[in-house]
Amino acid sequence: MKVYHELLERILEHGIVKSDRTGTGTASVFGHQMRFDLTQGFPLVTTKRIFWRGVVEELLWILRGETNVRSLQDKGVTIWDEWADENGELGPVYGKQWRSWPSFEILKPLEGPMGSSLLTNLERIGTPVCAFKPIDQIANVIEQIRKSPDSRRLLVSAWNPADVDDMALPPCHTMFQFYTRPMNLGQRMERYEDSVEGFPSWDDVVPGLSHMEVPDRFDAIMKACDERGIPSRFLDCQLYQRSADVFLGVPFNIASYALLTHMIAHVVGMAAGEFVWTGGDTHLYSNHLNQAKLQLTRDFRPLPRLSIRTETTNIDEIGAQDIWLEGYDPHPAIKAEVAV
Repeated sequence: MKVYHELLERILEHGIVKSDRTGTGTASVFGHQMRFDLTQGFPLVTTKRIFWRGVVEELLWILRGETNVRSLQDKGVTIWDEWADENGELGPVYGKQWRSWPSFEILKPLEGPMGSSLLTNLERIGTPVCAFKPIDQIANVIEQIRKSPDSRRLLVSAWNPADVDDMALPPCHTMFQFYTRPMNLGQRMERYEDSVEGFPSWDDVVPGLSHMEVPDRFDAIMKACDERGIPSRFLDCQLYQRSADVFLGVPFNIASYALLTHMIAHVVGMAAGEFVWTGGDTHLYSNHLNQAKLQLTRDFRPLPRLSIRTETTNIDEIGAQDIWLEGYDPHPAIKAEVAV
């Protein structure tokens, strides 16, 4: 997570002092990008402990389309409490936009024998009739990845101008896009070997391989990988975050979208490739500066590994019990106040 420390250093050295909505004050930079190779470990910050269970439960909560904090609270996750009303409601935030983006279609008057219907009569007096058509962006993007993996339209947006004013907190992480690319032969072979305990040799997998001509050898290995279910493509994801609380929020957001990339890669039969984080107003709050400096004194530790342990190809069937994080050994947490 060196790139995250480089972001902390950039803000501390070059950040512009700015006012903000909360009245706390920030040091801010604009337009920063970090890249994380998900094949080399899961990008969960190790120089302080991140609330991993909260990352998982919040993402699953959003994927369920929920906008009330009660089910999060039942699991001991209180990260949204400061913004919820007395009934636990947040308004049409992420879950609503991801899974049920409000869409309306103006219905046309009926013709023929049904011409005297209520719809037609309303149209005659100038009253349009609309039908509500919610859009499930997550289901749509998964279907698009499966059918058109090279599409440039693999996007999900949480920023709905019609709903922003009704949200307890407008989306900070506003839009993400997926990108797929083919694996080369060596990458597929490496994954095959990792999937077999005590892997012997490729001649044992494909008898006579060493005596084949190069094109035949290539085809034989690819066929063996297909038969074992080794993915043939990587799934990459880029997030645009308009407002980024670098000390508290960004490590959480990186982990959340890296996890989402793993989950969607799993259900479409691909492998998680790269996560790209792009920030707009990227800031440290004035009451987080000392904590950031403390974090920069700590040494990096090995990144953990993440796996999705279920055979389902339906993202709605993946639960917390199916998400396994191994080898996470971070430094102690560093406390900091949330700016509300």
